[in-house]
Amino acid sequence: MIIDLHTHTYPLSYDSDLSPDDLIIAAKSAGLDAVCLTEHDAFWSEADIEALRRKHQFPVFAGAELNTEEEHLIVFGIKQWLIGMSHAEFVIDKVEEFKGAVVIAHPFRRKILRGSDDPGDERFNRELDHACANPLFSRVDALEVQNAHANEHENKFSIELARRLGQRTTGGTDAHEAADIGHAATYFERQIKNIDDLIAELKAGRFRALSPDEASQRLKPSKAKRKSEEWKEKFEKMRQSGLYTEFGD
Repeated sequence: MIIDLHTHTYPLSYDSDLSPDDLIIAAKSAGLDAVCLTEHDAFWSEADIEALRRKHQFPVFAGAELNTEEEHLIVFGIKQWLIGMSHAEFVIDKVEEFKGAVVIAHPFRRKILRGSDDPGDERFNRELDHACANPLFSRVDALEVQNAHANEHENKFSIELARRLGQRTTGGTDAHEAADIGHAATYFERQIKNIDDLIAELKAGRFRALSPDEASQRLKPSKAKRKSEEWKEKFEKMRQSGLYTEFGD
């Protein structure tokens, strides 16, 4: 199965222009086999997820993207916010307690700056060394190495980090609009029917991120212009307001 493990929809993710229905329609059109809703610090109820599955006759799973002080963590198996979840170690401990799974999203964030000069990849290699020495990256089930909102240099950082640590890899679009869908995904070796199956496969390691070439060959990304001028204008207003800092250093 090919699954997008990282997507955002409104109203649970305040910065998304994508409704759950539009996300699923786009996922089916792109040729995905399933999609995961991973809202920012918010959790879907199983009843609402089941309603989406029935409405669209399409596999939909729910997790969450938790913005901790250290990293952004995509978690499966936790169903509500708990005091202490601003710290990555606490989240990982709770995921283990609930027998869930956790992926570090876009490990390059706050390490590799977009558009910054880095002669000889000095900062790139320095930050890689720091990340490899951080036990946090070895405690999770996988690292997201293909993020559709990242540039090639940023994803290269995540790929090299996973290679050095011998970590499993995932891909996700980090979708905030329909045009994002189909540009990244994760390949699973076995069929996944429910969230328990998804967690079991993540724990077993029977998955990998699709490379950009594989994604373009096996999926049908939207031909719509990604990040429309209207979206960019909204994003810039959010950034200036201080409400949205995900792409910051």
